[in-house]
Amino acid sequence: MVDADGTQLGIVPGRDAIRIAAEKGLDLVEVAPLAKPPVCRIMDYGKFRYEESKREREARKKQKVISIKELKMRPNIEDHDFEVRVRQAESFLKEGDKIKATIMFRGREIVHADLGKQVLDRLLDRIQDLCIVERPAKTEGRNMIMILAPKAEASSR
Repeated sequence: MVDADGTQLGIVPGRDAIRIAAEKGLDLVEVAPLAKPPVCRIMDYGKFRYEESKREREARKKQKVISIKELKMRPNIEDHDFEVRVRQAESFLKEGDKIKATIMFRGREIVHADLGKQVLDRLLDRIQDLCIVERPAKTEGRNMIMILAPKAEASSR
């Protein structure tokens, strides 16, 4: 048995341990039930649970959730629309998000998949200093998809 201040009280029978905890106005908590003999600790269990939940909340605050933002384009995208997509991609990467760049083909455009590949290559050339290619351009059905991840120093700004 371990006391509230961390001192070892040695092996104590169960009834005596409960009595000692009650005298101090604290709880008897079984810490290691599988040990021989089981290890118990005298503590304020409500305060312990509160501090534990507080530590978990702090840990969650410090986590960064990486989401995937999608940029959809067509193979015959106009210059201004392309510039808008580049600016969006830069802001997403600076925030630390991944980008899923998608070229959508309609009708017989799929025959000219090389045009879609050129658009993705153009996008990559413009934002190359901010990202790394996680998955190169690949055609899936009527879409061509490329996934870009932020570089470590880009997301820490």
